[in-house]
Amino acid sequence: MTEQRTILRRKSTAVRQPDSLLNLFATVPLGAEELTAAELGRLGAEGITVVRGGVSFSGNHTTLYRSLLQVRTASRILLQLGQFPCGSPQELYDGMRNLPWGELLTPTMTLAVDCTVRDSLITHSHFAALKAKDAIVDLLRDTTGSRPNIDTKAPDLRINLHIAKNQASVSLDASGDPLDRRGWRLDRNDAPLRETLAAAIMLHTGWDGSVPLLDPMCGSGTLLLEGTAIALNQVAGAGREFGLMRWRDFDRRQWEQVLQEEQAKVAESLDLPVLGYDQDPRAIIACRENARRAGLAYQVAFDRKTFEESEPCGHQGVLVMNPPYGVRMGDRRELEVLYRKIGEVFKRRFTGWTAYLLAGDLELAKLVGLKPSRRFVLFNGPLECRLLKYELY
Repeated sequence: MTEQRTILRRKSTAVRQPDSLLNLFATVPLGAEELTAAELGRLGAEGITVVRGGVSFSGNHTTLYRSLLQVRTASRILLQLGQFPCGSPQELYDGMRNLPWGELLTPTMTLAVDCTVRDSLITHSHFAALKAKDAIVDLLRDTTGSRPNIDTKAPDLRINLHIAKNQASVSLDASGDPLDRRGWRLDRNDAPLRETLAAAIMLHTGWDGSVPLLDPMCGSGTLLLEGTAIALNQVAGAGREFGLMRWRDFDRRQWEQVLQEEQAKVAESLDLPVLGYDQDPRAIIACRENARRAGLAYQVAFDRKTFEESEPCGHQGVLVMNPPYGVRMGDRRELEVLYRKIGEVFKRRFTGWTAYLLAGDLELAKLVGLKPSRRFVLFNGPLECRLLKYELY
C-alpha cells in the first residue's frame, strides 16, 4: 500500500472552519527569501522556514488572504494539499487519485496542472502533469459520471505538482496570475523590472519616506512606485483577482473584511519628494500612467531628464537605479562610458546621499569607481545580480 500524507483534508467545502491551520508555501525569486520571511512574520504567519526559492509557513485563512494581499516579494502562494512517494507513473497516478479532489472540484469546473521534476525516476514534467491530470479526471468521472475540462490559461483550480527525489508534493495555487502583476502596469517596456524584484530592492534600501527618493533612470517607474507603496503600506493586491477566488470554499465576506482591515492601515501621503527621471519621453508618459493606475500620481513626480542632468532634491536622500548592463541594451563601449559617468555624478552632485545600484555585470560596476559599503545578492530572472550600496560622503 502506498504511504500517503494529506496535509489538508476538508470534511466539507460548504462549511469549513475559518481558523483551521493551513500549510502554505511562498515561491520566491532567488535571493529574496529572507525578505519574504520577514514580510510573512509581520503578517502573523507561524512556522516560517526559509528554503532556496521559497518560504514555508502556516496560518489560518486570514493569514492566507493577507499573504496574497500584502507580501510583495513572493511570486506565488501555494496551499499544500498532500505528499506521497512517487517513484513510478503508477505511484503518481495512485497518489493523485487518493487526494480529496471531490471536495475541491466539480465537473463544471476547469483545472490545470503545473509540474516541476528534480532528481527523480520520473524525469519529464509534461508527462507527469498529464498523468496527474488523468488521475484527477478519472476520479471525478468515476464518482460523478462527468469529467472537468482543462484550461491551462485561466483554470478554476490550478494545481502545482513538485516531484523531487521520488517524493511528490501537491499544492493548490492561490495566486492565479503571478503576484508581481499588481494590476497597474499597462505596458512592459523593452527591459522591465518585475515588481517583486523592485520590492526586494526597496526593502533592502530600508527607505521609509523620511528622506527624498530619486531614480534617475526610472524606466517604467517600478522602483519608485513599489517603494512608495511600501512606505505608505499600500495593499499590493488590491487591484487584481486571485486564483483562490474560484475555489469552492472561497469566503467572499471574510476576504472583504481582511481587505478592509489592510486598507485601513494605508497612510495618506508622504511629506518628502519622490522623483523619477528618464531621457525617453515615452517612458515618462508610461510612468505617469502607471502611477495614476497605482493610485500614486499625487505622490510620485516624473520628468524628462538625462542622467547627467539629475540633481539632488535635498541634502540627504536615497538614490536607487537599475542601469543597463549589456544583457538588455547598448554596446559595451557605451556602457563603460555610462558607468564611469555614474560614478562622476555620484561624487560631484550627491554628497550626503545613499545610492543603490542594481548591477548585472560586476565588471561594469567596478567602473563606477566607488567602494560599496554593502552587497546584496538578487536574481533578475535567471541573471545573478548585486545590489550595491554606496555611502556618498
